Amino acid sequence: MKLLREIITEDKNFIFNEAVKKDFTYYKYQIIDAFKAWRIKQKLDYYSVVYKKKKYHVSICAIFKNEKPYLKEWIEFHRIIGIDHFYMYDNNSEDEGSKILEPYIASGLVTLTFWKKNQAQMEAYQDACKIAYDETEWLGFIDIDEFVIPDTETNIYDVLLNFKKRPSVLLYWHLFGTSGLLERDYNRLVLEDFTVAYPKTYRVGKCFWNTSFRIDFKSKKNSIMHHHLWCYSDNMTDIPPVNIYDEIAFYQHHIIKKGKPLAHINHYFTKSLQEYSSKMTRGDVYFTKNPHDLDYFFMHEQKCSMPDYSAYKYLIKLKMAMRG
Repeated sequence: MKLLREIITEDKNFIFNEAVKKDFTYYKYQIIDAFKAWRIKQKLDYYSVVYKKKKYHVSICAIFKNEKPYLKEWIEFHRIIGIDHFYMYDNNSEDEGSKILEPYIASGLVTLTFWKKNQAQMEAYQDACKIAYDETEWLGFIDIDEFVIPDTETNIYDVLLNFKKRPSVLLYWHLFGTSGLLERDYNRLVLEDFTVAYPKTYRVGKCFWNTSFRIDFKSKKNSIMHHHLWCYSDNMTDIPPVNIYDEIAFYQHHIIKKGKPLAHINHYFTKSLQEYSSKMTRGDVYFTKNPHDLDYFFMHEQKCSMPDYSAYKYLIKLKMAMRG
């Protein structure tokens, strides 16, 4: 009976965002969820999706506050991997970061909204969804410290084309720490400076929405829609996301298939100690008070033990773009 009472923080595939109690209830719902997932995928596979070509193939929505040193690298990188458009929400920044966006706005690459509401991240996402529904085929929700890394392709659109019959796709995090840096030259690239991550995938990530489906913004299941986006269609309600392995991703139970994932997200959570300390003191788009203190920092840092150079294949193109 010891196994049924075991409390774990990771398994062979994932490091969990919260401890899991493997008791009778856990296994019961694992079986129930497996049956539900099979039925949902059966319906999706037979559903005739009206997949329309739109102005943009893949866009990103991001809300930011005081992220000036990072905006140019983040945008130029995502242009390289195939992002066509950015819906950006400036949440009361005080560092004039929006000036970095001016040439991108002028070229039509960025749509900028000055978002005055504090701790209203989900509302900003909803606003972007209403605009993007008729403009883009896919819309991802990521932050400025997150970088989408296609693993089997060079373009994220080629990855997402595998999921035309799926309403939303969850890309998991690779979580990075400081790589031993107390402080850092802001003129250097984030992707180049940080190369040590968790040894396993983190069982949290961000979603890309297939705009062939609709979103119920009032649903409690979409309270954190960027992490776990549920959708509906003409003949189906409450459709959960699939993960990058095309497995239904319920909140507790996630399945990873053998082989390389099609894509993931590099999450540069702390950067250097100096940058993390600065992040602790400035405002946040979600929390009234940032809960990530130094104890949290060291807990996170202790888990970073594996070299991860997955972004390096884009470095030369990125450096060339940053010179332009």
